[in-house]
Amino acid sequence: MHGYLNLHQELFYGPTGPEYRPCGGYARIATLLQQWRQQYPASLLFDGGDTFHGTRPVVDTQGEILVPILNELGVAGMTAHWDFAYGPDRLRQLVKQLNYPLLAANVYEKASGELVYPPYQVYETAGLRVGVIGLACPIVDKTMPAHFGEGLRFTDGTAELPRYVAELRGTERADLVVLLSHCGFPQDVALLQAHPGVDVCLSSHTHNRLYEPYRAGDCLVIQSGAHGSFVGRLTLTVENGRVTAHDHELREVSADLTPDPALQARIDAALLPYASLREVVGVTATGLHRGTSVECPADDFLLASIRALVPADLYFSNGWRYGAPIPPGPVQLNDLYDLVPMDPEIETVELTGAELRQMLEKNLEGTYSQNPLHQMGGYVKRALGLKAYFKAENPKGSRLQTVFIKDQPLDPGRTYTAAYITAQGVPPQFGRNRRKTGQHVVAVMRAYLTQHRPMVVHPHATFVVV
Repeated sequence: MHGYLNLHQELFYGPTGPEYRPCGGYARIATLLQQWRQQYPASLLFDGGDTFHGTRPVVDTQGEILVPILNELGVAGMTAHWDFAYGPDRLRQLVKQLNYPLLAANVYEKASGELVYPPYQVYETAGLRVGVIGLACPIVDKTMPAHFGEGLRFTDGTAELPRYVAELRGTERADLVVLLSHCGFPQDVALLQAHPGVDVCLSSHTHNRLYEPYRAGDCLVIQSGAHGSFVGRLTLTVENGRVTAHDHELREVSADLTPDPALQARIDAALLPYASLREVVGVTATGLHRGTSVECPADDFLLASIRALVPADLYFSNGWRYGAPIPPGPVQLNDLYDLVPMDPEIETVELTGAELRQMLEKNLEGTYSQNPLHQMGGYVKRALGLKAYFKAENPKGSRLQTVFIKDQPLDPGRTYTAAYITAQGVPPQFGRNRRKTGQHVVAVMRAYLTQHRPMVVHPHATFVVV
């Protein structure tokens, strides 16, 4: 969901390029769930995570605004990723308020080695025992800001999955085993092919819109987009403990769905303190989205805004997948927060050319690793000020072919200044002399829109696949 309470814009791929239309919102999802539950009364509803982060009201309240809304939906369980954004203790507080569990078989206390959350839960429905194993996103303690996973250890699930499948099939007498995973689609497929015994995988993290289930061995894998713009329904026919037939629908939560009136009223009341976010702060002639792996107009705009106010050689941001697109036309303040809801302060750092190459290679490995379990997050790092030619298919450490900084070949011994946002932009192991600028990125983007009306974003082709 990434915190999208209401109808919002979504990106679609059309025959001539990106297209946009409004989707989503919890009240419309509630209507859809009511329809499906009437037709399929034995249904179980699961949330793949990225729930308590992604929009300004959710970040501002550290997830609190969502709790009464989520408790109205009849969710059976969830797992997590960006939900750790306010630290492990805050997530524990939020989960205690929910009327359903967070499942995570791969999150441990470093000090004690104990699991933080239940690894699985067994549900009884339609005369069946359904065992559901949760896997939280394994990169929380590896590529996310340090406070996300403070005191915790996250694994990739390779040890835990077969253990709990066996436990569910054995002592728990489960008729069906379901994996609720925030590892990512390619990661889940690799896990399931290596460790059979799962009937269904509810996959998330990589924002795939799977219109048909993918078969990983005997397991049906579905993934249902992002931002709550889609809901996936998987109906199973089970005979003698085996899935003998299935029917799947990836349903767009379209604007023509009538929102549940009671839940919509609750959402409207919760958002009243944030009415000022509807202020129009600019106009864009270019659609701004994050729907492409190597470069995207939303982050070209973000980095151009920083470049206009902060002098540096280079500019970096993380290759985030989340963030509702902004179609050509008026831009509201809320749209800017959707791109960076935490509104981070811009910082600068000094990097040698050798460090820069190492950082870029590390990011390319995390994006395109030939081992899915080594893929560590979103898209290619967003950058301005450099030109990098790379081969995505090459092995680790050898993807970069040529790198230029301001039309000059990268000098390994030279020191470059970079401006960036968040530790994901320039991870802490790279560089020195980090300094805060006192400028926050939403105000910087707003200033750029004021100076460029309408704003036109031209692709920079910072990274070129060769």
